[in-house]
Amino acid sequence: MVCSDNSNKPGNLTLTIQNFVEHTRFVQFITALILINAVTLGLETDQEIIAKYGSVLFTIDKIILIIFTIELLLKMFAYRLGFFKSGWNIFDFAIVTIAWIPASGPLSVLRALRILRILRLLSVVPQMRRVVSALGHSIPGMASVVAVLCLLFYVSAVLTTKLFGAHPDPRMQEWFGTIGDSAYTLFQIMTLESWSMGIVRPTMEFFPLAWLFFVPFIIVTSFAVLNLFIGIIVDAMQVMHELPAQSSSDSISKDEFALMMQKLETLQKDINQINAQINNK
Repeated sequence: MVCSDNSNKPGNLTLTIQNFVEHTRFVQFITALILINAVTLGLETDQEIIAKYGSVLFTIDKIILIIFTIELLLKMFAYRLGFFKSGWNIFDFAIVTIAWIPASGPLSVLRALRILRILRLLSVVPQMRRVVSALGHSIPGMASVVAVLCLLFYVSAVLTTKLFGAHPDPRMQEWFGTIGDSAYTLFQIMTLESWSMGIVRPTMEFFPLAWLFFVPFIIVTSFAVLNLFIGIIVDAMQVMHELPAQSSSDSISKDEFALMMQKLETLQKDINQINAQINNK
């Protein structure tokens, strides 16, 4: 018995640590530390505050970093190699590891990367995780839209360079002198940033029919293709929102199946008893 109890201790300890790191109160505590750390890192950008409370902010920052490290060590102990099967755990591990790299000499730039610790909110808060997962789920569709948009931009850039870039006016040379210039100008037009008074109307001074190109271009890129991004993301958000409901419905069906099997077993016992009584008679 004693030997059996000792063999169960590691499993019990692992289960206890798993329950601890997954407990709602502990997750809320880590979330609060992330928010506090976000405030302290923001205060470190003010030189006057640094002069007065620099040592206090540094101490708070180190304490929070140590707690984050302990949290990761507990998770690594609880999940073993399964810890690295989760992309969110790898994300947290990378951010905390970067924070421990000495920020001095050629690595001083890494000091600014401490602000990345705030991004741990993405892995701690379930709603944020769902949003990021939806964005990741929508990447294949977004890649197709980007490919279509790049094709439209290339064709339009070549076309505008040939149509408007040959004009000797300096503005035409600046906006449409090369394919790169034309692509950047078209990107500005797509975002509707000073597209009319800034680019299209001056172009129409030399090419009165230029609106025949720019108006359809804006309609296709700004109001059609870009809205596909929104549609793809909304669809991905809906899919991610339906996954928990689907999993819960699956669990309900499993419970109903178990209850049905239990009733069948009871019914089978009753039938066996009736058959036994008939045979005895």
